[in-house]
Amino acid sequence: MKDDAQLIDATLAGESAAFGTLVTKYQDRLYNTLVHLVGSREDARDVAQDAFVQAFVKLDRFRGASAFYTWLYRIAFNLAMSHRRRKKPTTSLDEARERTGDEPIEDNCDPGGQLQRDEQATQVRAALARLSDEHRVVLVLREIDGCRYDAIAEILDLPVGTVRSRLFRARIQLRDELKQILQEEL
Repeated sequence: MKDDAQLIDATLAGESAAFGTLVTKYQDRLYNTLVHLVGSREDARDVAQDAFVQAFVKLDRFRGASAFYTWLYRIAFNLAMSHRRRKKPTTSLDEARERTGDEPIEDNCDPGGQLQRDEQATQVRAALARLSDEHRVVLVLREIDGCRYDAIAEILDLPVGTVRSRLFRARIQLRDELKQILQEEL
């Protein structure tokens, strides 16, 4: 299998199938991250598709100074933030759950345990939705997408110290949001 640089070179040489390989390689990872940023599976699909289209159109501008995924994610992040500014925030937990879908069900789980995990996932999604964009994005990149601090800094065009600071604040804010949600339920 060709590496990203070879696939990019092949795409630029006119082999559109090579870009299709890049899409296949990164679409699930990008989509899963975007679901947490934009709050809806449908919106995440749209943003991911737009990001791949923009990446294809701008591929000749990719200099290879960063990993292809980092560059692609930067495009997707900018699109996601523009999309969020245009849309109204979700106001209902039920609506958020309906838009993002249920968590996958494990075959070996008891129904009561699955119900509790579903409720916890809903609470975490609702708490994430309440975070500011700058806090949500660093938290999603680090904790959900598993990016290293330096990769997050590159994606967001921030110093690593700022990434660490925002992540620290994001974790505190998420904890506080979860406490508030749990208190509202009592």
